[in-house]
Amino acid sequence: MNAATLVTDLLQRDPWLATVSLAFAAVVVALVVHHVGGHLARRATRQAPVLHAVLTAMEQPAGAAMPLFALQLVWQVAPDTLREIGHVRHINGLLLIAALTWLAMAAIRGVATGVIARHPVDVEDNMQARRIHTQARVLARSAMTVVLIAGAAMILMTFPGARQVGASLLASAGVLGIIGGLAARPVFSNLIAGLQLALAQPLRLDDVLIVNGEWGRVEEITGTYVVLRIWDQRRLIIPLQWFIENPFQNWTRSSSEILGTVFLSVDYAMPVEALRAEGKRLVEEAPEWDRRVFVVQVTDTTETTMQIRVLVSAADSGKAFDLRCRVREGLLAFMAREYPQHLPLRRHSVLERAAEPGT
Repeated sequence: MNAATLVTDLLQRDPWLATVSLAFAAVVVALVVHHVGGHLARRATRQAPVLHAVLTAMEQPAGAAMPLFALQLVWQVAPDTLREIGHVRHINGLLLIAALTWLAMAAIRGVATGVIARHPVDVEDNMQARRIHTQARVLARSAMTVVLIAGAAMILMTFPGARQVGASLLASAGVLGIIGGLAARPVFSNLIAGLQLALAQPLRLDDVLIVNGEWGRVEEITGTYVVLRIWDQRRLIIPLQWFIENPFQNWTRSSSEILGTVFLSVDYAMPVEALRAEGKRLVEEAPEWDRRVFVVQVTDTTETTMQIRVLVSAADSGKAFDLRCRVREGLLAFMAREYPQHLPLRRHSVLERAAEPGT
């Protein structure tokens, strides 16, 4: 008796046993193909960072999708007369849709990871890299959200009852549809806002922002909110939609270079040239100064003092803050040491004292 006769006899005596045996063999073959093919593909793409990152990210979901696909083929060729074969096909189809959704999301995440890896931010001029990082992260999260919604919709569409219920709700219960739309509005508005931020890029990762009077750096951009790391290590969580609807300051939009100011109130008799010379000496010794701008000017006067503004430049906002503190401390120490009599004074004339009550 040959093998074909044995298989035919087995199918006739116990169709389910034969189908399960075939399914087991299909799963084994799928796993072997996944393991060997994946290993060879990853070795072949080591010189292509993006493609290698995609294959690496897809390894686990592919390990679930390939056996489910092989099983689905077995269930489809199985006789329709098998008991409960319809339910088995449906359940396997649901699992296959979920695995394919996972696979697509992993592929998108792998593309973003590969693109980010090709543009490191640990360089001095990282503006282009930060722009690419922001676009890759936001667009990847948006695309993954769309794929997830599509996968969930496909799973629901496999249930005839769910389609009927949905149609009934849309036809006879319009209020529920309106409520559902209002409930989903924040999700879709943030999704659209994320796409706008990724394409227009009013902000990027590691940008310095002033939001509602708070100074901080963009630490993370998710699919729904932005995490701003405040200077004192607090975190400010801001919805994406807020950045579309409200103004904010971006100190590193086109360049990280920035100007800093130091204001001093001094007596009218204070020689400005002496302050200018000391300020020049201080900035030339300061490692934070980028040698672009240094200006000392009298910008305002009051009845008792004049206001001195020292304008300095630095490569970024952090260095600018440290430079301002250094110049302010140095000029105050210089005045206290060399010109203590020209610190802000309050004068009273003899006539004013005579006019005061009790004199």
